[in-house]
Amino acid sequence: MIGIYLCDDEDAVREQIQTALERKIFAEGYDMKVMCSAAGGQELLAKAEAGKRSIYFLDVELKDGEWDGFRLGQELRRRDPHCTLVYITGYGDLAWRTFQYHLEAFDYIVKEPERIGPAVSQCLEEIHLRLLAERQDPAEMFTLRTGETVRHIPLREILLFETASVPHHVLLHTANSRMDFLGSLGELEIKLGDRFIRTHRAFLVAADKIEKVDLKHNKLWAGGHECLLSRRGKVELRRKTEGSR
Repeated sequence: MIGIYLCDDEDAVREQIQTALERKIFAEGYDMKVMCSAAGGQELLAKAEAGKRSIYFLDVELKDGEWDGFRLGQELRRRDPHCTLVYITGYGDLAWRTFQYHLEAFDYIVKEPERIGPAVSQCLEEIHLRLLAERQDPAEMFTLRTGETVRHIPLREILLFETASVPHHVLLHTANSRMDFLGSLGELEIKLGDRFIRTHRAFLVAADKIEKVDLKHNKLWAGGHECLLSRRGKVELRRKTEGSR
């Protein structure tokens, strides 16, 4: 079971976060539990279990003479280098402070009463997916960085890659999401091998996700997404589909 630890000196905020966490855990059946809800850093440290993979939701602006959220995160990271840190803040952008303290935060959640519950729920879902990904065979995962977040996507979930409108950026499509990251289709084509087909200079499509091909109009579909099909792409498509027979 993954332990979750919460530290915030505002009682109302702490209760709101704990409620959102427990509802999400119950609804999804996650193997997780809120182990501690503390108002101060020392209380949290006394209850945190060293050596066990844990998740921490920490208030940045703790009114604690000895600890603020970043110093507390630094100590938790020293005890457990693999722990997951999520920061709760009244400010929009504090990512630069994590560099100052040599921390990698999974997410930042802003203290807005109407949004904090859904944000906590979504964050926990993404943490759950990352933990599942860590247990997968690394060869079956695709890793990318978006902003300050590193994501691990199972290859079986990827429909296609597409060049983005921003130079040197790529869009990754799954059935339920789209992610933008720095990269090139040429590098991805080499890295991913025969499981993906370069159907066009702008598209790299998972071979097993192709649903329909229209050779006359130079198009194909994967997971409902329409992709272009070039002359070279037709050759690659024919070569890989014939080779798989």
